Amino acid sequence: MEVIYRSTRSNSEPVTASQAILKGLSDDGGLFVPDHIPALDKSLSELAGMSYQQVAYEVMKLFLTDFTEEELKNGEYGGVSSGSYNYGNSNPELKERIQKDLDEFLEKHPGLKAEDIPSDLLTASGSGLDPHISPKSAEIQIPYVAENSGLSEEEVTKIVEENTEHKVLGVFGEERVNVLKCNLAVANAMGILE
Repeated sequence: MEVIYRSTRSNSEPVTASQAILKGLSDDGGLFVPDHIPALDKSLSELAGMSYQQVAYEVMKLFLTDFTEEELKNGEYGGVSSGSYNYGNSNPELKERIQKDLDEFLEKHPGLKAEDIPSDLLTASGSGLDPHISPKSAEIQIPYVAENSGLSEEEVTKIVEENTEHKVLGVFGEERVNVLKCNLAVANAMGILE
């Protein structure tokens, strides 16, 4: 049975999984939730013997019913590979991965030096799907977003500023830029979203 998604704020027009992922948030600002929770067709003992990616595939295929088998197996919807590089600080592969990411980033951004790159551009949470980056990370990317979106740097800077969340009560936490909201605003400014 196909799983469709609706907003948490209203009984708005249902959307498919791919539409929900692309939109991020419903037009009314609500989150998309499935209309039902499908039954898992594997036992817990079967899942226990699988890798993280295999378990993710078995679970997510039930929720992403408008994706092809190939898209699901390749993780093209962006969820299967989530967390696959969740290295602890003591894991030597972490240093290698960060150095590789740094080298690739510097190659694509020749005007920058390693010491200018904020650490959050090279690290990630356990899932790797955090919706926030530091203001410095956003600032570094403004010229590239402008170039690739057709927007001016001033327009992109304004979008970043409008989606920067400040310290709570001016004291707690850190300033952070909500990447999802920035992406939606950029897509809207480009005329991609309705």
